[in-house]
This record gives sequence, structure tokens and C-alpha cells, in this order.
Amino acid sequence: MNKNIDIIGAPTAFGQKKLGVDLGPNAIRYAGVVDRLKNLGLDVEDKGNVEAPRIDVEKYNSEQQGLRNKNEIITFSKQLSEAVSQSVNSARFPLILGGDHSLAIGSLSGVIRNYDNLGVIWYDAHADLNVPEESPSGNVHGMPLRVLMGEGDEELVSLTDQQPKVKAENIVLIGVRDLDEGEKQFIKKHNIKTYTMADIDRYGIQQVIEETVAYLKDKTDGVHLSLDVDGLDPAETPGTGTRVLGGLTYRESHFALELLHEADLITSMDLVEVNPLIDYRNTTAEQAVGLLGSFFGETLL
Repeated sequence: MNKNIDIIGAPTAFGQKKLGVDLGPNAIRYAGVVDRLKNLGLDVEDKGNVEAPRIDVEKYNSEQQGLRNKNEIITFSKQLSEAVSQSVNSARFPLILGGDHSLAIGSLSGVIRNYDNLGVIWYDAHADLNVPEESPSGNVHGMPLRVLMGEGDEELVSLTDQQPKVKAENIVLIGVRDLDEGEKQFIKKHNIKTYTMADIDRYGIQQVIEETVAYLKDKTDGVHLSLDVDGLDPAETPGTGTRVLGGLTYRESHFALELLHEADLITSMDLVEVNPLIDYRNTTAEQAVGLLGSFFGETLL
């Protein structure tokens, strides 16, 4: 694994309705992520936060027609895409800290410029495969993976020239347990490799990760891991905005990330949806730092 890490803060709350998720990157920093990674012998450079548009609280809290905060998301995504692309071009590992999951539109748009056949592991309670006409909320954090596959709002899809950015056969969903009907149909139609929580209960997280690695390693030239903390059970990560009971345990997730470290497969990563305003004593940010420790090689002995 690349030992040269760029931490890139992505303080966006525009993809959903709960203020505070834009504070996630700094909450993770305050929980000690930089020192934790440096103690593993990594070259860590904190690039600070990508500048986000100012939040107009009155507008943010209002009922909006169409996609919520679309213009702000486009502006932010373009800036994040540039920052991530520069990191990859500098032969470093971009670790993007969020912020809501709409940021993946920008982060993956930046990563994909540097790969011909990028794989994506989406570790999340949700598939984030909605399109505007199937989303009554208009929240873009439920749409980024579909956008990255080239479908959805035209302005979001055309954020960069390369289309589609991610191929269905190069995606693995892990931990999903809250799917809309349209998402279920889309997953089946495109045969997207999916491990629901029922699959994880049946096979165990070790088999799921080993199968994921085997599925992606020979047909991709890089793999991006997008980890939403709501993939874990809300008892483990209370500080996140879209909680769904019955998720992965903290220990299972540690083991999953330890296995991904050993596989030496991942070339970039998002960690998203940490919201300290609805957290308990920064627990979720601290859990996130622990997970990152395992991913980057921390061991018990």
C-alpha cells in the first residue's frame, strides 16, 4: 500500500438535510487521525479542507424543488475533484474525510482521471443508486454511485468528460440493508455484486472480503473504497444522519479493513457521514480513526 497519505477534508452538508456533517472532517482530526497514521510510519500530509460554499441556513432548512442544493454540490464537487486528482498525480494516497456521501461524486471524479478501469467498494447501509425521479427527498447523498455510473442529473453526470466513471461490473456493495425498490431493480438489471447484511450473516465478513478482492483484483487497475460510517450498526456509530439498525459490528469492520490492508488492493478512500452534532462525545469520529488505523496496518501485536 502507498505509504504517502494526503488527508483531504470534504466539509459538505449539501447532499442531505442534517447540519453538522460538514464538521465531520475536523471531528476526525480532533480524534487524532494524523498522529494515529504517523505512528504507523506513514508519510501523512494534512491538506486541510476543500473550500465549500457558504451554507445559507434559511435556504438549507427550506423545502426545495428538485435536487437539494444542486448548485452548491456541483461547485464543491469540482473543487474536490481537482484536489483529489492532484494527490493521485503526485503518487500519493488520497484519504478523503467527509462530509456527506454526495462528496463521492467529486472524489471519484478526481480519482478516475488517473485510471482506465477503476474498481469501487461501497461499504454502506445504502446503495446510493437513486435517480431524481425516484427520490422524493431530492437528497443527493442517496445518488452518488448512480451518478458515477453515468445516470441521473445531467449536470452532475457531466462533472468531468469521462463517462461513465464507474462500470457496473467493477462495483461491490458491502453491508447494504436499506434499498429502495428502484435500487433493487437496478442492482439486479446490471448484476452489481452485492453483499447484504443477510449475506454477511450467512458467510461471514472474511469470506465476503476475500471474494470481493478476488472479484476485483485482476480486472481493475485501482480500487477506491468508499466507507460510510452508517454501514456499521448505529449502536457503534451513533453520530451519523441515516441510521439503520442491524449493521456491521465495529469488530467486523476492523477485521474487514485489516483484510483489505493485507490484500494491498485499495488505492484511494472516502470515509463519510460523521456528524458530531448528533454524536455522543465524538464517539463516531473516534471509531472512524480506529477503523483507519486497521486499514493502514495497525495490529494488536
